[in-house]
Amino acid sequence: MLLRFASRVLLVCLAVLLPVGCSVTDTSGGSSTATVKESQLPAEAQQTIALIDRGGPFPYAKDGVVFGNYEKLLPEQKRGYYHEYTVKTPGSRDRGARRIVTGQGGEIYYTDDHYKSFRTVLR
Repeated sequence: MLLRFASRVLLVCLAVLLPVGCSVTDTSGGSSTATVKESQLPAEAQQTIALIDRGGPFPYAKDGVVFGNYEKLLPEQKRGYYHEYTVKTPGSRDRGARRIVTGQGGEIYYTDDHYKSFRTVLR
């Protein structure tokens, strides 16, 4: 009886704590990242993705540089596979913490906490 109650409480806690619109998926590298629909991203992130699709021009000098994946949160790939782009943060005096990271295979990842976590962008 206690075990059944505890499992129900755990399920309710998970349902409340998981962000709406996000799910966990297994990527090719065996690591898991949450997902988010492109339409659910902040407007600035959607604008950055549109700039990437058009090939620029980009507003920040570091846009398009190689992303090293030193945190190992994205699937492991050879150096140069990933590139990062700044997502404008309103009110920030510098580049802020938000980035789009793209992979050569067409993957798009979004982070709003300067690489502490990533969400795979679903188009």
